[in-house]
Amino acid sequence: MAKKKSRPRGHMVAQNRRARRDYTISETYEAGMQLTGTEVKSLRLGRATITDAFASERHGELWLFGAHIPEYPGAANQFNHEPSRARKLLMKRKEIAELLGASQRKGMTIVPLGIYFNRRGFAKLELALGEGKHTYDKRQTVKTRDWNRQKARLIRDKG
Repeated sequence: MAKKKSRPRGHMVAQNRRARRDYTISETYEAGMQLTGTEVKSLRLGRATITDAFASERHGELWLFGAHIPEYPGAANQFNHEPSRARKLLMKRKEIAELLGASQRKGMTIVPLGIYFNRRGFAKLELALGEGKHTYDKRQTVKTRDWNRQKARLIRDKG
């Protein structure tokens, strides 16, 4: 069983806010990424987009597709990386088996939630197992969020 993390600690580089709206998140995982030097430098500048990204299996390993890390402006063109290339995710075999099993058997999706730097300075990806929400579920989520905000305002103004 994977550890349930409350929030990643460190410098958040990119977030996928749409994922929490479109999916019901059940479990979160932390994964390392196999990056080149210019990708890390570009991430340290806070430049990355993972809105359209997804994780999938290739040859028994987990890969991140669709993530966009722009080229590093200070590097020569011959040393720069391809911005939208597939990146290998570094996880334990047991965690990969859990993620792939849930995605194949239960029809869940492996969704990237955010990229951040941990305390040691390594770039990490926060992955989650998500089940797609229907439109009526999304509306219900918005209603409960608005109601909770109104309750907080009423309590704050009266108290």
